[in-house]
Amino acid sequence: MLKIRLAQFGKRGAHIYRVVVKERRSKRDGGYIEQVGRYNPEVNPVLFELDQAKVDAWVSKGAQISEGLQRLIDEQGATGKKKTTKKSASSK
Repeated sequence: MLKIRLAQFGKRGAHIYRVVVKERRSKRDGGYIEQVGRYNPEVNPVLFELDQAKVDAWVSKGAQISEGLQRLIDEQGATGKKKTTKKSASSK
Protein backbone atom coordinates (compact mmCIF):
# COMPACT_ATOMS: atom_id res chain seq x y z
CA MET A 1 0.00 0.00 0.00
CA LEU A 2 1.29 3.46 -0.90
CA LYS A 3 1.26 6.47 1.41
CA ILE A 4 1.82 10.16 0.77
CA ARG A 5 3.79 11.38 3.77
CA LEU A 6 6.58 13.60 5.05
CA ALA A 7 10.21 12.50 4.77
CA GLN A 8 12.66 14.34 7.02
CA PHE A 9 15.89 15.83 5.63
CA GLY A 10 18.35 18.50 6.71
CA LYS A 11 20.67 18.65 9.67
CA ARG A 12 20.04 18.28 13.37
CA GLY A 13 18.00 21.19 14.66
CA ALA A 14 17.19 22.47 11.15
CA HIS A 15 14.87 19.92 9.61
CA ILE A 16 13.16 20.29 6.27
CA TYR A 17 10.62 17.87 4.89
CA ARG A 18 9.74 16.51 1.48
CA VAL A 19 6.21 15.37 0.72
CA VAL A 20 6.78 11.99 -0.92
CA VAL A 21 4.97 8.93 -2.19
CA LYS A 22 6.39 5.76 -0.68
CA GLU A 23 5.54 2.25 0.43
CA ARG A 24 3.68 2.27 3.75
CA ARG A 25 6.16 -0.03 5.52
CA SER A 26 9.33 1.76 4.43
CA LYS A 27 11.42 3.85 6.81
CA ARG A 28 10.57 7.51 7.33
CA ASP A 29 13.72 8.72 5.57
CA GLY A 30 14.16 5.77 3.19
CA GLY A 31 13.77 5.72 -0.57
CA TYR A 32 10.63 7.08 -2.15
CA ILE A 33 8.82 6.80 -5.47
CA GLU A 34 8.14 10.47 -6.20
CA GLN A 35 8.44 13.84 -4.48
CA VAL A 36 5.18 15.83 -4.67
CA GLY A 37 5.98 18.78 -2.42
CA ARG A 38 8.10 20.27 0.33
CA TYR A 39 7.70 21.82 3.77
CA ASN A 40 10.18 23.99 5.67
CA PRO A 41 8.93 25.11 9.10
CA GLU A 42 12.24 26.83 9.94
CA VAL A 43 11.86 29.86 7.64
CA ASN A 44 9.57 32.82 8.09
CA PRO A 45 7.18 32.70 6.33
CA VAL A 46 6.74 28.92 6.50
CA LEU A 47 7.34 27.27 3.13
CA PHE A 48 4.71 24.68 2.17
CA GLU A 49 4.47 23.70 -1.48
CA LEU A 50 2.31 20.89 -2.75
CA ASP A 51 1.75 19.81 -6.36
CA GLN A 52 -1.97 19.12 -6.07
CA ALA A 53 -2.17 17.51 -9.54
CA LYS A 54 0.43 14.89 -8.59
CA VAL A 55 -1.23 14.26 -5.23
CA ASP A 56 -4.62 13.77 -6.92
CA ALA A 57 -3.07 11.41 -9.47
CA TRP A 58 -1.51 9.25 -6.74
CA VAL A 59 -4.70 9.25 -4.66
CA SER A 60 -6.64 8.07 -7.73
CA LYS A 61 -4.12 5.19 -8.00
CA GLY A 62 -4.89 4.16 -4.41
CA ALA A 63 -2.30 6.04 -2.33
CA GLN A 64 -3.46 7.32 1.05
CA ILE A 65 -2.45 10.61 2.68
CA SER A 66 -0.88 10.15 6.14
CA GLU A 67 -2.57 11.65 9.20
CA GLY A 68 0.28 14.08 9.87
CA LEU A 69 0.31 15.37 6.30
CA GLN A 70 -3.49 15.68 6.26
CA ARG A 71 -3.32 17.75 9.45
CA LEU A 72 -0.64 19.97 7.88
CA ILE A 73 -2.70 20.42 4.70
CA ASP A 74 -5.73 21.41 6.79
CA GLU A 75 -3.67 23.91 8.83
CA GLN A 76 -1.87 25.48 5.88
CA GLY A 77 -4.88 25.40 3.56
CA ALA A 78 -3.04 23.93 0.56
CA THR A 79 -5.58 23.92 -2.22
CA GLY A 80 -3.70 25.25 -5.24
CA LYS A 81 -0.90 23.73 -7.27
CA LYS A 82 1.77 25.41 -5.16
CA LYS A 83 1.09 27.39 -2.04
CA THR A 84 3.38 29.31 0.29
CA THR A 85 1.94 30.42 3.62
CA LYS A 86 3.14 32.67 6.40
CA LYS A 87 3.79 31.54 9.94
CA SER A 88 2.31 33.66 12.70
CA ALA A 89 4.76 35.43 14.99
CA SER A 90 3.18 33.95 18.14
CA SER A 91 3.92 30.33 17.18
CA LYS A 92 7.72 30.59 17.29
